[in-house]
Amino acid sequence: MQTLEVDPVERSAIRKVSTRLVPFVALMFFINFLDRTAISFAGPNGMAEDLGLSAAQFGLAAGVFFIGYIILEIPSNLALHKFGARRWLARIMVTWGIVALLFTWVSSIPGLYTLRFLLGVAEAGFFPGAILFLSMWVPARYRSHILALFYLAQPLTIVIGAPVAALLINAHGLFGLAGWRVMFFGVAIPAILIGVIAWFYLADRPSQAKWLTPAEQHWLTAKLDEEERAKTVSVAPHALRPGAAMMSARVWMFALMYFGLIYGLYALAFFLPTIIGGFEARFGTHFDVLQKGMITAIPYLPAALALFLWSRDATKRGVRAWHIGIPALIGAASIPVALYMRSPTASVAVITITACAIFSALPNFWALPARTLSGAAAAAGIALINTVGNLAGFVAPYITGVVKDATGSYQAPMFIVGAFMLLSAGLAFAIGSGARVSAADSVAPSSLAPHSHSK
Repeated sequence: MQTLEVDPVERSAIRKVSTRLVPFVALMFFINFLDRTAISFAGPNGMAEDLGLSAAQFGLAAGVFFIGYIILEIPSNLALHKFGARRWLARIMVTWGIVALLFTWVSSIPGLYTLRFLLGVAEAGFFPGAILFLSMWVPARYRSHILALFYLAQPLTIVIGAPVAALLINAHGLFGLAGWRVMFFGVAIPAILIGVIAWFYLADRPSQAKWLTPAEQHWLTAKLDEEERAKTVSVAPHALRPGAAMMSARVWMFALMYFGLIYGLYALAFFLPTIIGGFEARFGTHFDVLQKGMITAIPYLPAALALFLWSRDATKRGVRAWHIGIPALIGAASIPVALYMRSPTASVAVITITACAIFSALPNFWALPARTLSGAAAAAGIALINTVGNLAGFVAPYITGVVKDATGSYQAPMFIVGAFMLLSAGLAFAIGSGARVSAADSVAPSSLAPHSHSK
């Protein structure tokens, strides 16, 4: 196969974006995901007992975050498009950091619900805003690679965050606080600090980035402008408006596909520590807080590797239906099976397969919508997909908790998770049937593949 020649300016521009911009935005995403899932570590480590939470109440507290998040998701992303990513993403981080800090002193179930709702309001727009922001910095053919690097932050949040959360919980008595309260305090402060730094570090567009040479700025700006003009020529003017994106059948299919993937993600994220805590009753084992944190992290390190390698293949071949559909099918089959295993080791092994499947599908999914939407329509369309998908963030933990309370086990809830992931697989193959991302849009030169430094 013929290797595409790459201009040195193009090569250096993409590498600088990959090493200077993406890691910082990924760090923001790391803190974002840690703050929203911190409740999953607090619940089985004192919070549920101190506040008197049932499984259903814990699921509602975990899920109500997404109600506030959803209400302001689209307006927040349109505001980012209007005011600029630097200001808006920094504002979001500082706001959610302040709300996250207040969990340190929550004293009642209604107070917990209120703070989770307000945390969702504060975080609204961050994730789709970050996706939109990164898509505005690199041409289409590099986006799957860039988004994969960005998405690595999500599984690594658990790999690093679970042991860190356990260490903070073990600091019981610090400042006179229970361990789970110390943990909330410890994970909130970084959001405020990084939010302030983001105000000064980020730039809204390549032409404002001082770490790019004038030639690199010119190449990126010219290439991105060329792609925007191509989009505006290839579609009717009304298709560029936010309302058109929100009425698009394809956008809604993307949204439902994302719903199923997110259902699996958050059922796993919010209840995995609780399921691991249940190993004591099922298998007669005993793990301390730090050991539980380490076990919780186990599935996510292979998941990060699977995400990286699967996205690398998608970058080389072009994102196809099976890059999303096959992982979704594997996740649908594996997640209910985990609870039928006869040992903690076997259970964690199957859960690891599920985590690998979910994280392999997600970044490749996001490579597709950015190709079909432009301008304000991109802001609205990506926000709509994320909004509908994140309904699963509310539905998954709540239904999981209610069904667990009704049946006495997590087996039935995990079959429901499998069904939604099966829906995602079906939609992926339906959308991608007979279609393929063109090589010009998605195939990065081999010399720019991840970890490739050959001349």
